Amino acid sequence: MSTRTSTERGPEPLRVAILNDYEVVLAGLRAMLAPFSERIVIVELLSQVPVRADVDVLLYDAFGRERVTGPAEHLVRETNAAVVLYTWHLSPDVVHDCLAAGMAGCISKTIEAEDLVEALEKVHGGSLVVIPDAEPEIEPAGGDWPGRSADLTSREAEVIALIAQGLTNQEIADRAYLSINSVKTYIRSAYRKIGVERRSQAVLWATRNGFLPDVSRMIIDPD
Repeated sequence: MSTRTSTERGPEPLRVAILNDYEVVLAGLRAMLAPFSERIVIVELLSQVPVRADVDVLLYDAFGRERVTGPAEHLVRETNAAVVLYTWHLSPDVVHDCLAAGMAGCISKTIEAEDLVEALEKVHGGSLVVIPDAEPEIEPAGGDWPGRSADLTSREAEVIALIAQGLTNQEIADRAYLSINSVKTYIRSAYRKIGVERRSQAVLWATRNGFLPDVSRMIIDPD
């Protein structure tokens, strides 16, 4: 955990870094939290790079890399900030892996932005926060993801992203905590929406439509 306490910060907002492999996801989450700038300030946006800024909480958006084991463990070791998983599929397996990796919280994307801010404040105050999905298959309350303009749901978009990374159906199921039948269902519905029939066509479409992971860093001056 960060050594900075709420008492030491006084009226200063919570300092948060957001990590995800896709810039569109980072931008969407930053915009979602913008109305709460008196309580929370985004000081760094990260795609596949380590944290540099002094932050209280690192919010790890799991789009494109749902599997917690491995990535989360590296994050916890690499930063002094409290690390919180932010995902739309918060099954008991996800929660178990998350807490076993040493993360300070697991938060479903189905909650509203203000509830997310409150949860991050609780984490910084020393609480272990777990907020599961409100309902099965409900869409995220805010934010953005690749393919949304093509009417892909968040889950369909994630499956296409993992296909673009070269994963097999079984590897996607393992990565995203899904059954193999669910993966196949998401693939069929996504293919219909983007107008493709084969995996090679889906990879080409994904490459042209922002599904390749980004590598970037943006350090933001809160003033």
